This record gives sequence, C-alpha cells and structure tokens, in this order.
Amino acid sequence: MPGAAVRSIRPYQSSEQYLYAMKEDLAEWLKELYDLDIEVGTFMEVLETGAVLCSHANNVTHVAGEFARACPGVARHLRLPAAGVACNLTAQPGTFQARDNVSNFIQWCRKEMDIKDVLMFETEDLVLRKNEKNFVLCLLELARRAARFGMRAPTLVQMEEEIEEELRQELDLPPADTPLPQPPRKPRDLHNLDQMVQHLVSRCTCPVQFPMIKISEGKYRVGDSDTLIFVRILREHIMVRVGGGWDTLEHYLDKHDPCRCTSLSHKQAWKTRSPQQQVQHEIWLCPASKAATRGQPQPLLLVSRSQSPLPPVAW
Repeated sequence: MPGAAVRSIRPYQSSEQYLYAMKEDLAEWLKELYDLDIEVGTFMEVLETGAVLCSHANNVTHVAGEFARACPGVARHLRLPAAGVACNLTAQPGTFQARDNVSNFIQWCRKEMDIKDVLMFETEDLVLRKNEKNFVLCLLELARRAARFGMRAPTLVQMEEEIEEELRQELDLPPADTPLPQPPRKPRDLHNLDQMVQHLVSRCTCPVQFPMIKISEGKYRVGDSDTLIFVRILREHIMVRVGGGWDTLEHYLDKHDPCRCTSLSHKQAWKTRSPQQQVQHEIWLCPASKAATRGQPQPLLLVSRSQSPLPPVAW
C-alpha cells in the first residue's frame, strides 16, 4: 500500500495543508446537507455572497426549534438559537448585498450561537479572502455547536466526539449529566493508518530519528516527552488532534521534528542528547497502552543512519 501513503503528500506547503483538509471536509459536508455544487476548489467562491451561510443559519435555527420541542428536558441545558437571519438569496459577489448577508451571518453567530470572538471572522476575511483560516474555523465551531442538538456534523467534528468518548472511557469518567442525541457518524477508517504515519515519520534525517510510538489504534506518543496525540485519516490526509483543533501530521512534524522545524531552541535541545543515543534510527511499535507502565518498548525495526529516510513500512 505505498501508494496510499504517497497520496497524502500533496504538492503544497504543509502549513497550507491543514487548511486545505478542513475546507475539503466542510465542502463535502455542505454538499451533503444542501445538495450544493461545491468542492474544495470552489469553497470560498460558493460561499462569498453569504446566501448559503444565511440559509444554513436559518436551517440550524429550525433544527434547534424542532429539538427543543422533541427534547425539552435536554434543551434547557443548551444554548439554542431562537431567531433566524435576514438573507438576500440573489446577492452577487462583491456587492453591498453580499457584504450585508455575511455581516448578518456574523452577527447571528455571535448572538444566537454564542461563538466567541477568537473563533469569529470579519466580512473582509470572506469577501476579500483576507483570512480564510478564521472563516473556516468559525464554520467548524458552528458545526460543533449545532451537532449538540442533532445537526449532521462534518467528519472532523465526528472524529472529535469519538476521541472525547475514548478519553472519557479511558479515564473512567461518568457519562455527561445531560446525554445528547448522536447524529449519524461515518465509520472510523484506521486501515493502513500506522503505515501512513510511519511513512511520514521516516522522512526524518536526524542522527536519531524523531520517535513516534504507537500506543494504541490511532494514538501515539511523540518525541521524548509523555505527550500523546490522536491521529486519524481524513480522506487523503493524516490529521492530528491538537488542543481544540486539528493539524495535518506532516505540518505537526514540521514543527516538532528537529531536522524539519525552524525553531533554533528546539534544534539545540535535540543536539544535547548523549552520543550513545545518536547511533541508529528506530521505529517503535507498542501493541497496547500497557507498554507505558512497563517501561520503554523494545524496537521492532532498526536501520542504520545510511539507510534513512525509510520507504513506507508495511506492518
């Protein structure tokens, strides 16, 4: 399966890849919701008049109203939108009417959905493409909140919910006080995930390969710390759950692998390791999370420095 791993490496900078992946996910989600003619290449163009955004806001409000009537007990514990938004469906790109639509949508997000400013965008960010990232993050946050009362969510949001459930089970936490309805989820795809992860990790050219240890399916320990990350496949991308958001694994490694990152302090810290450690490249594989309590796992595969970077590895 080398081809599957190679396809995840796109011909643009890794710093742009995570934004591309999120736009791709949102485009597919909107297409399924509203039968739109939209794809990642036309994502901003389709949405720039604000007409689709306002229609989506009104649909979210409608779904919230139905949820409140069907589940009044649960609804009392949620912040639900009570009003829709005025919309000019015939607005043309770049016109005052388009800007008005986008402005109305922004105000609705703030007032009705209680989305904080740190996750909001400005009209010019969409209309003039000044900050696509802020716009995309706002749509994702809106999708998260709407999923709480039954709206179908993008795949990224579904994966977030899945990871939160996994953490809750591992920590033996009680269920939520107000269990919420679960919209339909796409089946989790972890097939060949580790092979694709190891392909990206093996591009490291440090004297000692930057370690990424598999703890369990979709969970890895990175570097010399106890940091655990969750990794998922999103179409042709390998995504990493980072804080409250997502990054691509390639971009994540570009920021943490000393031979790829631009942080001088990170590079210097890595160089302080003892010469005994700088002998060979190692790829680690732990069969279960119990390995963390039994000390360091034994390396499954060792290769000399001259053999790196490695080709894709089939486990």
